[in-house]
Amino acid sequence: MSKTALVAAALALPVAAWAGVVVKSSGPSAGTYKVGTKVVDGAKITLRAGDRVTVLTSKGTQVLKGAGTFTVGEKPKEPRLRFSNFTRKGAAGRVRTGAVRTAEESKPDRPNLWYVNLTEAGTTCLYDFGTVRLWRPDSSEAATYTMVEPAAADAVEVHFEAGESERVLNSERLVLAEDRTYAVRAAPEDEPVTMTFALVDEYETPDQLAEMLVAKGCEAQLALMADRLEADAE
Repeated sequence: MSKTALVAAALALPVAAWAGVVVKSSGPSAGTYKVGTKVVDGAKITLRAGDRVTVLTSKGTQVLKGAGTFTVGEKPKEPRLRFSNFTRKGAAGRVRTGAVRTAEESKPDRPNLWYVNLTEAGTTCLYDFGTVRLWRPDSSEAATYTMVEPAAADAVEVHFEAGESERVLNSERLVLAEDRTYAVRAAPEDEPVTMTFALVDEYETPDQLAEMLVAKGCEAQLALMADRLEADAE
């Protein structure tokens, strides 16, 4: 079954029947417990040696490691404050455009789930198109990224100083929207990174957010979210 069909089938069932969603899976049973699979409260999950499955429920995170049989919803770990900070909304609006960070302060992963990684192709989920923060993983040198919407011929240049990893997109010059494709280049000779964007609805718990990321196809953000939750749970 395709990921789209899996999500559609899952969403068609009563919400109360579900306890959680698989957000990370590796090992021999990864094909059985694929990312995006919803699991029933109290269900038994049997894993083999080398398996590792992370299940996100409304009460917290379960990191299941094979071999063994586990019960869904049993003794989940609640998300810590650092995860709340990582998914905090409004972060882009509270930091001044052009605030410079040193190279030592740069991090290999985006500091907030809602930042747009300019080097990452695919779909990025956002909660608002009005204030968008852009992020680059390598801030060692100054660079200018060009972001273009080819269909409308709209473009904006985003300049980063050396040591600067974050900028706020000028929404007056380029407005992001769903069902549109954008291309990003760090230099004219570079191959463009193709991006699309999707809006998420309001959510109250991490598992609800995970379900939306799956449904919208925001795979990189789901993986990053799973890593943070897994680290919190161990």
